[in-house]
Amino acid sequence: MPRPKKSFETNNINFRESFASLKFIPRFFKEIRKVNPMLFYANISGRLLNAVLPVIMLWLGKLIIDEVVIQIAAESKDLERLWMLVAAEFGLAILSDLLSRGISLSDSLLGDQYSIDTSVRIIKKTSELNLDQLEDSEFYDKLERARQQTTGRVALMSNTLTQAEDLVVIISLLTGVVSFEPWLIVLLVVSIVPTIINEIKFSGTSYSLARSWTQERRELDYLRYAGASDVTAKEVKLFGLSNYLADRFKGLSDTYYLQSKKLAKQRAGWGAFFNVIGTGAYYGAYVFIIFRTVAGIFSLGDLTFLSGSFNRLRSKLQGFFTRFTSITDSALYLQDYFEFLDLSPAENVQEESLSLPEKIKKGFEFRDVGFKYPKSEKWVVRHINFELKAGEKLAFVGENGAGKTTLIKLLLRFYEPTEGEILLDDIPVKNYDQVAYRLYFGVIFQDFVRFELSLRENIAIGEIDEIRNQSRIDTAAEKSLAREVVEDLPLGYEQPLGKRFKHGKDLSGGQWQKIAIARAYMKDSEVLILDEPTSALDARAETEAFQRFIQLTQGKTAVIISHRFSTVRIADRIMVLKDGAVLEIGTHQELMQNDKLYAELFNLQAAGYQ
Repeated sequence: MPRPKKSFETNNINFRESFASLKFIPRFFKEIRKVNPMLFYANISGRLLNAVLPVIMLWLGKLIIDEVVIQIAAESKDLERLWMLVAAEFGLAILSDLLSRGISLSDSLLGDQYSIDTSVRIIKKTSELNLDQLEDSEFYDKLERARQQTTGRVALMSNTLTQAEDLVVIISLLTGVVSFEPWLIVLLVVSIVPTIINEIKFSGTSYSLARSWTQERRELDYLRYAGASDVTAKEVKLFGLSNYLADRFKGLSDTYYLQSKKLAKQRAGWGAFFNVIGTGAYYGAYVFIIFRTVAGIFSLGDLTFLSGSFNRLRSKLQGFFTRFTSITDSALYLQDYFEFLDLSPAENVQEESLSLPEKIKKGFEFRDVGFKYPKSEKWVVRHINFELKAGEKLAFVGENGAGKTTLIKLLLRFYEPTEGEILLDDIPVKNYDQVAYRLYFGVIFQDFVRFELSLRENIAIGEIDEIRNQSRIDTAAEKSLAREVVEDLPLGYEQPLGKRFKHGKDLSGGQWQKIAIARAYMKDSEVLILDEPTSALDARAETEAFQRFIQLTQGKTAVIISHRFSTVRIADRIMVLKDGAVLEIGTHQELMQNDKLYAELFNLQAAGYQ
């Protein structure tokens, strides 16, 4: 099905909105200064010095021409002053080149350091936000725009500093021109007004197009990944999806290209028209200076100085206003970046958080807990009431979509309940420090991440500060049955995993799962949560893994989610969920006697093994 065409005009950013985005520039430079204060101030000093050199060199050029004329007319030649002036101009030319190179170098170094700093801040900020925010498409659009233009922010820094430098140049050149002929300023204004009009006319248009296509560009990135990735390669080949994905990518890309082409053609056409007017005004001023020189009002040196100053002034002013549009466009992306950094977790944070108990005395309690996603009227779970007692192994059972994983995320405070409350030792969990509370848990999700890092790092993720604690890593590997994985790899714990990087080794699903379980053992937590922890293991390995788990977690509180009833039956109690509600709860024997959903599912699964 063809995609509907985007309406770019309805999202247009006007000049006033573009101009308003400049309020973020001071905060931007405050951040850059913090990255490397010494280099930042060296850059500013170099630019200020470099800004006054053009008018000095033009003035020296005027003096050289005038001195040449004097020496031509003189009967006795004295070239000492002339050579001094030439030497001075030569020295300033060398200084100007060195300053320009130094400025470019410091721009590059500052830009690289700031780019690293912003990427780190985005990563850390993302980790602070709630899971429901991360799962929201509008949030992802904001995150995408914040991540965009990393190189653009570097260019914004350079452009803004160049703008300030050129302002000093313009003021000094204007002073020189006005001292000779004030009327030239009128022609100068006429020559640059068309450029100003053109920049105002198209201010914010590039950003408007990019912003209105944020979601589509994310889709394009995904289509690139889906069509050319080792993860999707089997399905793409098996189902012959290559042409479909390529055609879909091309169709969406062509639509964006046509919008961009239309904008570029308009900008180029109007730019050419306004340039004709500006160039005509410039040459009008040039003719005026020539007439004044022929009339004997200006010397040849004055002609050189004024024509050079006027030409440079026009060039600098055009660059100033053209660059201004680039700065406002980049500042709009800067606005997205700072708005992202200023996002707050969408939850109630207590001003004073309580310390967590060293040992759980009573346990957790869900009191009439209900949850639904923001902007949704559908309850995922509701009227949930149960206790997870201290030291108890509680299993969650239910068909897909029953709400098992949602309850885990509520327990971990990834989500906050829409109604009701969760308590730990009779105190609402929202009263505890959130970061410390989450450190209370060791968790392995069914969709655990296969980090393409070393085997050591993949295990140590459970307690990353202990990455060099070999004894602890060995113990975690032994408990999770990952020791045999380590022994099978040529580089042992230092073996890079995955296929993305050189020397990387991919693992089977069962091997990855053992490493993921090792993470939970690596973290000596009060509460262990295993969400389908053995789904990729064979029956023998699964049985051994659960027997070890029960033995090794004596005295610890644990939650187990599994579809295999042969494993959940070893839990102390089993809670059965259906359609987001608790249907029954009890031991395996009690639930079998109830003869409800648990007994039905258990017998169905058991029949499959007969």
